[in-house]
Order: sequence, then structure tokens, then C-alpha cells
Amino acid sequence: MLFYLQCHKYAIVSIILPCQFYGMESSKKEISEKIGANIRTIRLSKGLTIERLAAEASMEYTQLSRIELGQINTSIFQVYKIAKALNVNICDLFHNT
Repeated sequence: MLFYLQCHKYAIVSIILPCQFYGMESSKKEISEKIGANIRTIRLSKGLTIERLAAEASMEYTQLSRIELGQINTSIFQVYKIAKALNVNICDLFHNT
């Protein structure tokens, strides 16, 4: 079983992701932690501090920290703002989850 989510330049329409990401096997916390880890990995690979990325994404760095640690389940709009500030496609934040 697959979940379909195609990503386009300006809208998330769909990429094919394994069902375990969206299915019963993963909890909300596990998914939040995986996406948060992806955000942190990309941020560090670009040499950005958490404060700098938070400023670019127009959010408090404490909120971004909680997102990266998977402590909160944030909105897709916040994920979009983070992806835009990282200059990556939003789909990149969902890879390997």
C-alpha cells in the first residue's frame, strides 16, 4: 500500500512514499522526529545555525528547535516556510521517512 503525494514547484500534490510513513506502523511522534531530523541534517549541511534558519523562516528559534527534535507536530505551512528558507523542495524534508 502506498501513499501518493506529488510535489510540484508551488503546491504539494504528491510523491510516492512508503505506507509505513503514513500508515499504522508509525506514530505521530516518530514521523515528527524523522522530519525534524531531515530538517536538521539539511540545515547543518548548509552551514546554518538554528537561529539563522529560524529568522529566515520567520519563526522563533525555540519553535524550530522543537520541530527538529520532533517534540511538536507542526503545520504543513511551517514545514513549507522551513523548506523555502533552506532553499529546498518541501519533498526533500520528507525523504527517508
